[in-house]
Amino acid sequence: MSSFLPVDLAHASRLINHGPTVLVTSCSADGSQRNIMAAAWSMPVEISPPRIAVVIDKHTYTRELIHASGSFGICIPGVVSTDFTYAVGSSSGRDTDKFKKYGIVSLPGKELGVPLLEQGCVAWLECRLIPEPHTQDAYDTCFGEVVAAAADSRVFAQGKWMFGPENEDLHTIHHLGRGNFVRAGAIIRARQPE
Repeated sequence: MSSFLPVDLAHASRLINHGPTVLVTSCSADGSQRNIMAAAWSMPVEISPPRIAVVIDKHTYTRELIHASGSFGICIPGVVSTDFTYAVGSSSGRDTDKFKKYGIVSLPGKELGVPLLEQGCVAWLECRLIPEPHTQDAYDTCFGEVVAAAADSRVFAQGKWMFGPENEDLHTIHHLGRGNFVRAGAIIRARQPE
């Protein structure tokens, strides 16, 4: 039984606003080809409607599939997925199905059909590509409108993250470069200004 619950789209931007490493999933328009890659740079850019930006090199197979299908998934891996996150971010899917190679189980998104991951991940966003013809050939940044989102209720509920010692395997990971990651730590609550 999945512990993932739908996330109100008003809170979808909170799934990535703390800068986690993400997995970008994509598939061809007919669903016959798919790919997964890691991305260190993603962020929310609008809250309503929820829109995000993610940097994906314009010469990659993932980018090719995204432009062909007009959609992509953003999956947020937990600590338990550090090794396969690094693996899928260090190889091309043009010549091999990384889902098969690394034993990654996906489910089709209900809105757009993109591959989404729950096993080893703590949240996902299903995104419709926002075409930017004047920039898509010049820049590596892709923009997407979030059409559905879900998160593991053991670590994200009521629009907020809950990182603590009881769920360390579910903490998000943040890439520091060259295969080094750090996990999100315990939450520190700020005092209200006086």
